[in-house]
Amino acid sequence: MVKSKKFNEHPFAYHEEIELEISTLTNLGLGLGRVTVANARVKVENWVVMVPFALPGERVRARVFRNHKNFSEADLVAVLQPSSHRVAPRCALFGRCGGCQYQHFAYAEQLEWKRRQVAELLEHLAGIVFEVAPVIGSPREFGYRSKITPHFAAPRPDRDLPIGFLRQGTRFDIVDVPRCEIATDAINEKLTVVRAATQVRATAGEFSRGATLLLRATGGIVTTDYDEIITEEVGALKLRFLARDFFQNNPFILPAFTAYVGGQAAASGARLLVDAYCGSGLFALAAAGSFERVAGVEISETSVAFARENATANGIANATFLAGDAAAIFAGLDFFPGDTAVVIDPPRKGCDESFLRQLFAFGPRAVVYVSCDPATQMRDLRHFLAAGYELRAVQPFDLFPQTRHLECAITLQRGA
Repeated sequence: MVKSKKFNEHPFAYHEEIELEISTLTNLGLGLGRVTVANARVKVENWVVMVPFALPGERVRARVFRNHKNFSEADLVAVLQPSSHRVAPRCALFGRCGGCQYQHFAYAEQLEWKRRQVAELLEHLAGIVFEVAPVIGSPREFGYRSKITPHFAAPRPDRDLPIGFLRQGTRFDIVDVPRCEIATDAINEKLTVVRAATQVRATAGEFSRGATLLLRATGGIVTTDYDEIITEEVGALKLRFLARDFFQNNPFILPAFTAYVGGQAAASGARLLVDAYCGSGLFALAAAGSFERVAGVEISETSVAFARENATANGIANATFLAGDAAAIFAGLDFFPGDTAVVIDPPRKGCDESFLRQLFAFGPRAVVYVSCDPATQMRDLRHFLAAGYELRAVQPFDLFPQTRHLECAITLQRGA
């Protein structure tokens, strides 16, 4: 890494090597330790240093490449005293490719640390201490992803074209990835073909800029067409949607995941269910058998069309789907709020203020909030607590083994 002209020399010089013990992991999957700095320039105690691919309990040597106002970032140089939970990563690119953070971490410990991180986010961002259930792990630790999107930068005549994912710690540098260990076998077989074809096209001058490729599996078939219709089986359900549309990428854990979300909504005593970010109908249709009526609301009209088709194809007659206006999401519903549970699964950024105002104005009996980013979820939780909802359960699911990512479902019920 090239030294920036604006490099801040406090408290470490550029590429200064230090030894430290790693005490915890951040929610970005980075090892975190604290050191006392005493040199000719500065003296400071308990200075935070973050080191990727270092594990709690390890003593490491690290090379500092950036100093921030309150902490430093460093590259791992050597593990001096390894954790008993350190394992050999399956992928030869681990540590260079930024896709995985935990392949060197025993899977049971990955789950425990993800549970701890959710508990810490609850305390620090929502201001409450609450028991977080053990993380429900994926049936597959590797070979589970049913979709990957490798990409490449603008081709250059003086070198081969890397096709893969961002290099760890960078924003633009791409690591060439001929095989992804967390993707399904079918995707990896297709990836070999797609990479070769892309290299040929690049050599022929077809690309003047970079691009993103799509590989999405449905059964044993892999498509690269964004407009292809995918059929995914979740338990007894068969759901169709466009390859480009959002759909969870670990089909092996989805039966347990959807059953939990629907079960929590039904356990509130509600007779009616609203899926407020319904997409092609995953949660609404999986839970329909537990409710008298189900309504899915979605801004995307194409997704609503697929949800309606999916309801018909699966013989589900008590589910309706509405293309809702973002400014009036609940306006078309005739559900009595006191008998209604709402499932929400918003984008990574969480719920915007307009949606929360509408949700609280509607005032459902219970809410099951599903999120792929517990940090924004816990930020939003504060608004639910202020609106009179009580936290009843926190259940993380590991849809993304070997990475720092997870899904978390929290159950909220309106207080008296």
